[in-house]
Amino acid sequence: MTGAGTNCGFTRFAPCDAAIPKQQLRRIPVAQKNLTQGAVWRALAAVSAPMSLGILGVLSVGLADAYFLGQLGEAPLAAVGFIYPVTTAVTSLSIGLSAGANAAISQSLGRGDSEIETNRLSVHAIVLGTLVATLVALVFYLGAGALFSVMGAKDDVLAEAQSYAPFWALSFPFLVGMALLNAVFRAHGDGATSAVIMMVAAALNIALDPVLIYGLGPVPEMSTAGAALATTLARVLTLIGAFGYALRTGVIRPPEVFTDGIGGSVREVIRVGLPAAFSNAINPAGMAMVTAAAATLGDTVVAGLGAAQRVQSVALVPLLALSAGIGPVVGQNWGADQQMRARLAVWQSWQFCIGYGLAMALVLTLFASDIAGLLTSDQGAAATTAQYLRIVSWSFLGYGVLVTANAAMNARSKAVWSMGLSLMRIFAIYVPLAWLGVWMFGYAGILGAAVIANLAAVPGAYFTGRRTGLVAH
Repeated sequence: MTGAGTNCGFTRFAPCDAAIPKQQLRRIPVAQKNLTQGAVWRALAAVSAPMSLGILGVLSVGLADAYFLGQLGEAPLAAVGFIYPVTTAVTSLSIGLSAGANAAISQSLGRGDSEIETNRLSVHAIVLGTLVATLVALVFYLGAGALFSVMGAKDDVLAEAQSYAPFWALSFPFLVGMALLNAVFRAHGDGATSAVIMMVAAALNIALDPVLIYGLGPVPEMSTAGAALATTLARVLTLIGAFGYALRTGVIRPPEVFTDGIGGSVREVIRVGLPAAFSNAINPAGMAMVTAAAATLGDTVVAGLGAAQRVQSVALVPLLALSAGIGPVVGQNWGADQQMRARLAVWQSWQFCIGYGLAMALVLTLFASDIAGLLTSDQGAAATTAQYLRIVSWSFLGYGVLVTANAAMNARSKAVWSMGLSLMRIFAIYVPLAWLGVWMFGYAGILGAAVIANLAAVPGAYFTGRRTGLVAH
């Protein structure tokens, strides 16, 4: 791709217009942007801004769950502290499969494959993902109780966590189906519809939360199970609506012969999907191990830690959106042989992470007690939440550098390096220091481990960036 004087470079996968027969031009997703020209920061913003709304919608569900359940007392909120890292780890499967589907479908469109072939690949990806998710959901349902027990949940907290598992397991295939359908929309260049789907699902979930958790009108109080049922209903209704829209717009259609080419479709999706799923599972797996360390200090600490992690997730939305935006910017510019623009994108993203991270840390430090009080009525849990926000927030900038570096390396086809960076942060630094810290210093030791792990990501990202050519020598 040259990106100059022609229509080349408008997509990572599409060849130049001059090389494509006119009858095939319409198959290239016209909504994709040329990110190889103009100001680099503007390209980053153009891709990241829409994603921030969708990500915020998804993460706000976890915050709403923590708020509504926190009003019921310590046990439901502590249960969320055990549930959150486990369900996040399982959800990484949907992220990985959607990444595989997006790559395969985008490449099919870029190659100029027939509409029949591309549609068949889309349908195969959705069906494959839903079947795999059904099996995973069954395993989660059968093993959730034992897993929560191993993590340290006991008595009332364990009962609350176990009540959540059946409904959440039922919702998981619908979550994966929705994620894969979103991947199809994005592959066709329609990121706005994907963001709207995510926001609608979140809005429905939050609206149903108080009805089912507290029991309003004829609905009985369901506590933690109500939060899971709200998630299930929101995902089912949203997927039905999104699937109907996809059929009406022709983004997907039932194939004439479903089994044609199914082997190739499975290989294409799994080739990218499995590594992506594993990579995305690293962080929540580490969170689960740290939660187990916190459980040795009691349910109050787990409740406060879980609430703080929900606030952290929302605070990190701009950094997560930036990590989603930097991938296509680096990918297009590297493919167009404009490595300096790709390196500038990495540098500017890191500058944003540092500036935003420091500003957010100041806000969370000043209002930590107020935020914690909104999430839980238990004074002990609120104090634990506030302490986390005042200390760990000053390392958020390091986490931002980590996720943007990983996304840039993935876009450069250096996924092994990004996976290695995440593995080192979690299993060589965060988890062992958290367990050592809780033994020596109690809860403060866990907070110290989080700060060290996040800040250590900065030199790690710089080192891997140099080795992969994303940071100039």
